[in-house]
Amino acid sequence: MTPFGERVRQLRRERGLMLKDMAAHLGVSSAYLSALERGERGKPTWALLQGVLQYFHIIWDEADELARLADLSDPRVKIDTANTDPKATLLANRLAREIRSLSSEDLDAMLAILERAQERERRAALSAEAVQAPSPVSR
Repeated sequence: MTPFGERVRQLRRERGLMLKDMAAHLGVSSAYLSALERGERGKPTWALLQGVLQYFHIIWDEADELARLADLSDPRVKIDTANTDPKATLLANRLAREIRSLSSEDLDAMLAILERAQERERRAALSAEAVQAPSPVSR
């Protein structure tokens, strides 16, 4: 199951909605929507994502979060490690081979590491912007 598929299934079930009714509203087959929920299809198209948002009447932050999940829900990922540290290539290959044997706790720990790295990048970008911003002129 992908993060997007998991969330769509959760929303549908919380609201007591039938998969066949949602599929009809979106103009897709029940089989396709079921496969999307189970992670057997790639990430949804922009048009399908918009249809899901409209179907559930989702706006603002929740819509942004569902769009983020859709973007992170390609079940067949390719990782380009060209021009990176050789350890990055080793990590990508080991992860591809061993991901199915990782526990939920292992995955949580790895995701936490990635979140910290993303936060460091965000802070570095903000610092760089602050250094480049012109200082206010005092009179």
